Amino acid sequence: MNIDRLVFAIAGSFILLSIALSQLHSEYWLFFTGFVGLNMLQAAFTGFCPLARVLKVFGVQAGCAFN
Repeated sequence: MNIDRLVFAIAGSFILLSIALSQLHSEYWLFFTGFVGLNMLQAAFTGFCPLARVLKVFGVQAGCAFN
C-alpha cells in the first residue's frame, strides 16, 4: 500500500472513530473530525500533508499525490 492510500485510509478511520466517540462520550470529539477535514482540504490545495511526511520517514512507498 502506498502513502496516498494510507493517508486516505487513516483519515477516514479517524473521522469515523471521532464521530462514534462523539455519540458515545462527548460532542467535543467533533472538533477532531473538523481538524482532520480541514487538514485534508489544505492538503488538496497545497500538497503538504504531515501524515504523508511521517509515512515517508518510515519507508512507505510513495504514491502520485504526496511525493
